[in-house]
Amino acid sequence: MTNNSVYTRREFMSVTMLGALGTSVCIGTGHASELQQWDPDKPLRRLGRPLRVQPVLMYKLPTPRPQTSWKSWGGVQTEDAVAEEASRITRELDQLQKRADFPLNIRPVVRLNTEEAAIELGRMDHDLTLLYACTGGGNMLRACLSAKPDTIVFVRHRSGPVYYWYEALSTAYLKTGKGAANEAGPGNVHVDDVVVDDQDELLWRLRATGAVHNTRGTRIVALGGAWGKYAPDAPDVAKRRFGIEIVDVGYEDFERRIRELRNNSAVLSDAEQWTRRYLSLPGTRLATDRRFVVNSFVLYLAFKELLEKHAATAFTIKSCMGTVIPMSETTACLTLALLNDEGLAAFCESDFVIIPAGLLLRHLSGKPVFLHNSTFPHKGTVTCAHCTCPRRLDGRRYAPARIVTHYESEYGAAPKVQMPIGQLLTFIDPQYSTARWVGFTGKVRANPDYEICRSQQDVEIEGNWRRLVDEVRDSHWVAVYGNCLREAGYAARKFGIEFEGCDA
Repeated sequence: MTNNSVYTRREFMSVTMLGALGTSVCIGTGHASELQQWDPDKPLRRLGRPLRVQPVLMYKLPTPRPQTSWKSWGGVQTEDAVAEEASRITRELDQLQKRADFPLNIRPVVRLNTEEAAIELGRMDHDLTLLYACTGGGNMLRACLSAKPDTIVFVRHRSGPVYYWYEALSTAYLKTGKGAANEAGPGNVHVDDVVVDDQDELLWRLRATGAVHNTRGTRIVALGGAWGKYAPDAPDVAKRRFGIEIVDVGYEDFERRIRELRNNSAVLSDAEQWTRRYLSLPGTRLATDRRFVVNSFVLYLAFKELLEKHAATAFTIKSCMGTVIPMSETTACLTLALLNDEGLAAFCESDFVIIPAGLLLRHLSGKPVFLHNSTFPHKGTVTCAHCTCPRRLDGRRYAPARIVTHYESEYGAAPKVQMPIGQLLTFIDPQYSTARWVGFTGKVRANPDYEICRSQQDVEIEGNWRRLVDEVRDSHWVAVYGNCLREAGYAARKFGIEFEGCDA
């Protein structure tokens, strides 16, 4: 390992959005810039930056004394044993780095054997301390735990020389409780932040912490402003609790710009070309007026310009079922799906009750997420439906879809996406803007054709589905492919969120 950032295989294949934004140019009178070009063959963009991890081997060597106890538990009692253990940690982290499917920068191991050196940890430039608590006293441990807001403690039982702190770690040093938060300041390491032996347990915690760091501070363009469904304070909560930076953009200037784009022959040429290519994707069927798809690509360019102008990686739109339609002569549904399918985070309705959960799941999974309406759970089933579903939900392939009208307006272009039967999904259901989320998993059992929003799935709830009946609130949920419920609960706590799982 080196001090340089180490990127995963996926990062070599993708462009970090923040870096690309700095080199883009807006459309003038010509064709779209390179960044604005729509290309379905490009791999999904990787958002955010690598989590910077500092491994620390904490130890204290004993001095032999006659006829008395002179050493504590632990298999590292000499300088040679310390050197061997540091090498073991390096080898293990090298292997873990190769397995990581998220951006990760693991620094060289630091050996630490004094309380003063532990205090210095707080001045080092990293996001997370990975503390190998081998031996040493309680004051040294507390200093290490207090150095950074995020710390994972690793101890050995069977994976190498046994550690003293495998025995001595306790609630005297660690927080407990599902609602406890790892906010900035000392004494915030939780019992869930302890790993014994298991590299898989370490890896998913690193993934979750990376998602927290990349969610925090997200800059999101809110066209038409921000709000929260049944929670007027949701935008303020999103700013305060999650550090989300909301850039309000009014419709007046946007209407002027969309008119310019629609009168630009080069833009229309690009939009026509992209429409032909989109409709030729395998499994794509057109069931609305083709001009709505062309106009959706013009709208795509307008949205991309806003993202580039404000150096943002996330986008949302308010009044998407009314105000934007006469300006664009289409709906925003397909356009939002296009943004998600290339790796950005795009949401309809500007609902900041659900957007923080959506951003977190996007970073946790590395895949697009589906913001949708909730329905009343019954007989272990719930239906998920909205008109803005992405197609590249596995992060690679475009799922089959019919391109139809937006349901409520019977206008525009919206994808009706067919999810694979049996596909496992993770859901988050926030309790409005309170500090409480509910999470569960479910499997797709049907892609029906009800008279509701276009992309729709009947989902079989896993776990105790009756618990969800008490959580009915006519709100938005967010879903993502795969099971990341464990990671979501771990990450939510770091934002001070009480996370309730319905998996039992």
